[in-house]
Amino acid sequence: MPPEGRAKAGGVGIGADLHYRALERLYASAPINETFNSRLEIPGEGRSRITFQIDESVFHAAGAAHGTIYFKMLDDAAFYAANSRTTDRFLLTTSFNLHFTKPVRSGEVVAEGLWISGKRRVFVAESRLIDAEGEEIGRGTGTFMRSRIALSGLPGYSAGAD
Repeated sequence: MPPEGRAKAGGVGIGADLHYRALERLYASAPINETFNSRLEIPGEGRSRITFQIDESVFHAAGAAHGTIYFKMLDDAAFYAANSRTTDRFLLTTSFNLHFTKPVRSGEVVAEGLWISGKRRVFVAESRLIDAEGEEIGRGTGTFMRSRIALSGLPGYSAGAD
């Protein structure tokens, strides 16, 4: 059942909070995230926040973060914002559009994701990257589709569940 259909306690669905924590565990369990110093938080339905550190290990030849880093964090932030809206299936990115607005060389960067539309099969979410000075350095919009993969069957999602 979607979070909006569950019982509420203090303005947050009782099951929704468990779903958000499970998505955070899922993110942390992905092997790709062993490569990145990052942490996902889902503060509420349709929102996500990923904090990560940029250092020279992710630089291109001109001494700033490579675009793959922008894409990964923008896609992840939008994806988790969208997947916070569905509790049964893993979503898949079907398209993603991004804009680079400023290079970043080092420090903390935050990716903020926000669900825009979609409730059943296709979801749209956007995200933006904010550097340590509070300036936007990139933004993106993604389309995500429900897959046949059950969230409950993914070890990272179900780990720690009572």
